[in-house]
Amino acid sequence: MALAQCPASCGEIIQGWILGSEKLVSCPVDWYSEVEVTAGTPVPAERPLVRAMVKQVLAHWQLPAALSDEIRIDCRSTIPVAKGMASSTADIAATAVATSRHLGFTLDDVTLSQLCVALEPTDSTVFRSLTLFDHNTAQTRISCERVPTLDVLLLESPLTLRTEDYHRLPRRAVLMANADALGSAWRKVQRACLTNDPALLGEAASQSAMASQTLLPKPGFNSLMGIVEQCDLYGLNVAHSGSVVGLFLDRQRHDLAKVRALLSKPALQQHWPQQHLLRMVEGGVRER
Repeated sequence: MALAQCPASCGEIIQGWILGSEKLVSCPVDWYSEVEVTAGTPVPAERPLVRAMVKQVLAHWQLPAALSDEIRIDCRSTIPVAKGMASSTADIAATAVATSRHLGFTLDDVTLSQLCVALEPTDSTVFRSLTLFDHNTAQTRISCERVPTLDVLLLESPLTLRTEDYHRLPRRAVLMANADALGSAWRKVQRACLTNDPALLGEAASQSAMASQTLLPKPGFNSLMGIVEQCDLYGLNVAHSGSVVGLFLDRQRHDLAKVRALLSKPALQQHWPQQHLLRMVEGGVRER
């Protein structure tokens, strides 16, 4: 038996045309998918990508494909699906690590990212550090020094968007038009991590979120930015290929009651009926 867990992401800190292609830095938060791998018969209601990952892991370790029929996967997760929270990445990454451990092997982060990208565009939550990642090819992996200390008030929308649908949008021209802004945002992310500066990280996230409005606009965006300014929050980030939004703050320093009162106004409440107060955490799959 082997257990592994991988965090969700509150969208991305930044995503756009950076260093020659579309890349992202995910925003890992303390909400996890946990996967248990045991010897046994596969469960009927299994998520298809989870079983696909088991087969990939067997192929990677040059083991018979028939062994898949002897591996049971129990995936326990309450991460909302199809909202830009890396729920699928969390499931398949934890599955890859737990399956490898069950078979007596250990996966490194680079191999893990390659296995995940072979199945679908992948969030950089598979890495322990905040990482600039080419989520389509896994060819770029630039890690930052540390994760700045901050909280995220995640605003959950009832709307869903499948990652594959987002990737069908004609994005290249818009992404390239915002390349300078995203290059600036990436440099801010690096400095924020070096100096443990949550305000600078929030500034970078807000910059990327504003650029994302051209491609996938979030309702009430200007009002949310107004709350950031009015309450002197660190910034605002978005799911660039999903529906969630995050407010970067410090639950000890900022007036959370005031923020929630402003969010409760009908014009915003209809778009963001659910809130989750989370902490930004290190990414990476943890074995348990």
